[in-house]
Parts: sequence; structure tokens; C-alpha cells
Amino acid sequence: MGAGRLRIGVDLIKIEPQGVFRILQHVKPDVAGFFPGPLLILERRGQKRAGVLRLDMDMDERGVSHVVHMANIFDSFQYKIHFKGMKTFFSPSSSLSVFFGSLSEFMEDPDVGSVMILSADGNGWDVDAANEGLRNQSKPFFGGVFPRILYGKASYESGFVLAGFPQGAEVQVIEGVSDEASDYEPHLLSAANAWDSMEGEQTLLVFVDGLSSRIAALVRSLFYSFGLRANFVGGGAGSLSFEQKPCLLCEQGMIQDAALLVRLPMPSGVGVAHGWEPISDAMKVTAAEGNLIRSLDWEPAFERYRGLVEPHAGREFTADNFFEIAKGYPFGIGKVGAEVVVRDPLQTRGEGLVCVGEVPKGSFVRLLHGTPETLVKAAAGSLAGARASYPKRASPPRLALFIDCISRALFLGERLPEELEAVVCGETPLVGAMTLGEIANSGRDYLEFFNKTAVMCLLGPEHESEN
Repeated sequence: MGAGRLRIGVDLIKIEPQGVFRILQHVKPDVAGFFPGPLLILERRGQKRAGVLRLDMDMDERGVSHVVHMANIFDSFQYKIHFKGMKTFFSPSSSLSVFFGSLSEFMEDPDVGSVMILSADGNGWDVDAANEGLRNQSKPFFGGVFPRILYGKASYESGFVLAGFPQGAEVQVIEGVSDEASDYEPHLLSAANAWDSMEGEQTLLVFVDGLSSRIAALVRSLFYSFGLRANFVGGGAGSLSFEQKPCLLCEQGMIQDAALLVRLPMPSGVGVAHGWEPISDAMKVTAAEGNLIRSLDWEPAFERYRGLVEPHAGREFTADNFFEIAKGYPFGIGKVGAEVVVRDPLQTRGEGLVCVGEVPKGSFVRLLHGTPETLVKAAAGSLAGARASYPKRASPPRLALFIDCISRALFLGERLPEELEAVVCGETPLVGAMTLGEIANSGRDYLEFFNKTAVMCLLGPEHESEN
């Protein structure tokens, strides 16, 4: 596997010949004290038993320990066990050969049905070389290239994360996102009808080129096609250079101006929060085209923005410091009964403002501002929201997927570790990306394309029979 870190999520334990048991409680050896191994409380068909595991040999990279001793409180037995869960791997390497070597091991693993790839833009992968390898994979995979990636409590500007799911994923590629003539709905309705006929719960992941100009239109089409039948989570791939280039990873290779829609047959809980507060009255967007705001209250957009931001920030905009100041002053579009939708100004274009995501003409926006404390608190709120919306009947979550806006990281600076600490979910493996815009709903709210927002998704295992 090379240099890296590996974690296995555990939910069910197969003890031969008795069958499959559900793990109700797991107490670490250092907590259990006098036990020689982890104390497990197991349940099968209403019957519970307590026991202690002692491994005779280490688990291999697929999570299989071939021979262990399980000591019941009263008796001692020898069993073969199989841990089944979600497999995650991180490498700090930017090398394509290291990446494809690791991906190959996931593809060859019989316990992996599909793979999510999160790659950092700092890797600087050669597109032609990447395409050659990506177009020759044996299992479904999907992912993107992001300004930073997350693994555990840290963020990385180079390297890659692999997450292997036991289930196969359904992947749809949507091309030409910025094309005004694109009609997404026929394609999406076809997928919705096909996927609705499949049994079990589903979570839909969406990765999109974050510099495409019609992302909000795509998100509306997703909502009109799928409604509230599933949780959505995802975000915008791309680079902080703001140069549009291939940034999505799929069987076609590295592609741009596109989106990946992925069905995972898994339950989930989603939480959304941002921590930005309004500091101005509402302003009407009096002229706009896609993600370009031309005027606010009939004034040139940049002049109105400058007049509000400079006195509050105590700094003046120059030719080369726009984003450095603007990262702390996004716009907020009010939504009834839901989080304010944040729009991040990226740069000026003439007298207008280019944002991540569309700002409709006729909408009302307010200037927002926040502090590191409010952003960290909001991140913790996204985890709380994901836990609250996670299905009560489902087994405990096995993967935490954190989608966090890259401009939040730039705003937090050295305090970013506080935000990542706030979203740690016990021993559940945490992976994620710092994105150019975030996509989410919780299966009951209107689907939105957010900016400067923290989105947490807790993914659980597919229901498994105990026969």
C-alpha cells in the first residue's frame, strides 16, 4: 500500500459457525482495564452476549483477522471473524504512480465495490497521463481535484484520499454545465426513475466543476428531478488559481465544466451551517447574469460593495488584494425557514462582482461577516445536525464526509485546526475536501448550492441480513 494510513469501519462481526452478530458496544482495552483485548457486547436475533477479543495475528489491509480468540465471560472459544466496513487511505504523495498503485489495490480488493477519490490540486497531475490510467479501471469510481483535502484532523495541499465502499456506486456524468442551451432535466429524470426502482436507502453525492457558471441551475434541476427522496451532499472541485481546468475524476478521465452524480445505497445524515452574520440592510440585485452581479440597488455592484466593506474592514481595495479582503465579507441570500445561502465574491469584472454560484436578478442580498469563533461553532453545528438527521434505525455511521469551503480555511488561517477538531465524530473515520462551493440538503430541505459553508455527512452501512 506504500506510505499512508488505513482505517476500517466496523459494524457487523461474523462468527463461524454461529452467524452474523451486530456490535452494540465496543470498549477499548485501556478503558476495560483488566481485559486482555477489546470488550464487545454483541446481539443476534434478540440474544446478547459479552466477550473479549484477543487477536493471534494482525488484521490485514482488508480488515480480516483469520484467527482470533473470543473469550466469553464464562467460556473460551476460537473463531474466525470478518470485519466489514468502509476502507479509507491517505497518502501525502503527489506522484501519479503512487496514486495508481494505491488505487489498484482498492480495485483488486474483493471487499471494495466502489471508490471515492479526493485529490489535492497541488499534486499538479498531468491530465493525459491521468486519463490513461483512469480509463482502465475495473470498478466504479468518482471524485475530484480540490484546493485542499481532509483526512482525520488535518488538511493537505498535496496528496490524495481513497475511500472504498463495500457497495457498488451508480455514476452519472453531466456535461456542459455552463452551456446556456443545456437542459439537464431529461437526463436527471431518467436517472431518478431508474434509481427509485432500486431497493434500499440511498445517498446522492454531487461533485461539480466549481468554476462552471450555471451550477445553481443544475442544482435546481436536481431538486426538481429527485425532490426530497434522498439526502444530497457534495461540492465544487477546482483550483484557487480560478483557472478552469479538468478537475473531476471518472471513467472518462479528468474532465471539466461537468458534474458527477453518484448514487450510494447507504443511509446518511446531513448537517449544514456557516456562522456568518448580516451587517447591512437588504440590497436588491438589479442587474445580474449567472454568477456576475452587475448592480446592487441600481449602483455598480463593486462600488456599492466597496462602500460597505472598506469602512468595516478598515482597509482599501487595491488591484491585487480583492480576495484577501472579500473572503471575510460574503453576500447572504435569505431563505424562509432555512440557512441563509452564502455567495462568495471571487473577483471583479469591470464594475461587477463574480461570485461562486449564481445570484438571481431581483433577489435581495445582505453583506455578511463572521469571526473564527462563529465559524468554528457553526462547524460543530453541522456535525450536530448530521447526527440529529441520521436515521435512528440505521447502524452507527461508518464514515464522516466533511465538505468545507476553501475560503473558510483561508479566513480561519492558523485556527483551521479548531474547526477540524470540532467535526471529529468519535472513532468514525473522517475524510473530506475544501471546495469551491458546497451542495447539500437533509432530505427535507430545499437543495442548495452554498458558499462559505460547512457540510457534514455521516454515512452508514447498507442493511445486511443476519442469516
